Order: sequence, then C-alpha cells, then structure tokens
Amino acid sequence: QMLEDPDELAVLEEIQQELILQEQSVIEEYERSLRFDEECLNAMLDGLEATDRVICPVCRKNNLTVKAHLVCCQCGLYISTQDMTEGKLRSLLESTLTEHSQRCLHSPEFTVTSGMEEEASLLMSCPV
Repeated sequence: QMLEDPDELAVLEEIQQELILQEQSVIEEYERSLRFDEECLNAMLDGLEATDRVICPVCRKNNLTVKAHLVCCQCGLYISTQDMTEGKLRSLLESTLTEHSQRCLHSPEFTVTSGMEEEASLLMSCPV
C-alpha cells in the first residue's frame, strides 16, 4: 500500500535523514578511533625503537643515564659502576624482578643505600 499522506511522507523523510546523520556520526567516530589506535601504535613503536633506555627503578619517571663508570638519574640516584651498559643494567633489573616475582606477588621497591665506607648501592626490598 502506497503512502500518500504528505505528513506521513515528511515523517519518513525526517526519520531517513536522522538515520543518515546517525550513520555518518558512527563512521566519523570509527575513523577517530582508528586514528587514535594508529597514534598509540606509532607511540609504542617509537618506544620500542628506543630500547637502550632504562627507566629509573627508584623514581619510576625518568630515564637513567648509564655510563661505563656511573648510573645516575635526575631524581638524585648516583651509583658508581664498572663497565656498565644500559643492556647489562636492564638485564640485571629484569632478572632480579623476575626472580622476586616467582616467589612473591607484591611489587618490590628500589632505594639507594650507602654505608660509612661503602659506595652507594641500589637496594631492592619488598614491603612483604
């Protein structure tokens, strides 16, 4: 049965326009989401490219400066070392954290300690 009432046609056209606008809105939101996902992926890839960086385990904010004879951070961490590299330090931190996580579910904390005659050391302790 054909609709001939102009009011009914106007209502149907209005509904059709609303559906078109809704569809365009969904498409725009989807495209924004895709752009956001792409930006996140690019940021992650940029982070992976900077693999030589080691985050300070004490402040957990800044990247450590690792040289052959010292490890330091803007937060005040300063430790004398011998033949240290970012790779060696990362490996030491990862293996220590992995060993701890095999026995304990809690996250350890890192601090810098120094004795009377000792040089500064990085100490990992667990609140549990």
